[in-house]
Amino acid sequence: MTTDISGTTDISGTAVRRSAVVEVPIDRAFTFFTSDIGAWWDPDKHLLAEPVAGMVFEPRVGGQIIDRGVSGAESRWATVLVYDPPTYVAFSWNIDLAWGIEADPAKRSEVHVTFSAQGEHRTLVELEHRHLDRHGEGWEAMRDAVGSLKGWDLQPYAAALARASSR
Repeated sequence: MTTDISGTTDISGTAVRRSAVVEVPIDRAFTFFTSDIGAWWDPDKHLLAEPVAGMVFEPRVGGQIIDRGVSGAESRWATVLVYDPPTYVAFSWNIDLAWGIEADPAKRSEVHVTFSAQGEHRTLVELEHRHLDRHGEGWEAMRDAVGSLKGWDLQPYAAALARASSR
């Protein structure tokens, strides 16, 4: 199984874009991104002050993306805005510039992910983290962080999906 990872960062605008082509049907690509988020999400990228025991992606508009710590503590860091399997999902980025939870909905950016079938067993995944300027003064630091390969990089998603699909 192969993956074709490409990505661009719009460093002059208020959005970050990434894309990947994965060698699985569209339904599998969507489900792995959402329901199996804990299988590919970087274990070092959580807001909890303890090890993460798991992640939950609630599959509905208004649902949450939740990190659960080993002690049972939770971090609800995103709200599902659009849930349209298997082609589209969007969620708010409820994280502030200090990497804590943003309480003000007006200061949250959004992550939009589109899944496009490129044949029966191939899917293009396009991620756009937009409206980063909503984070307020200093928003460029958030754009630069999520735009770096230490931020939104679909390689871990694609690699984990390839491993899971080859079993």
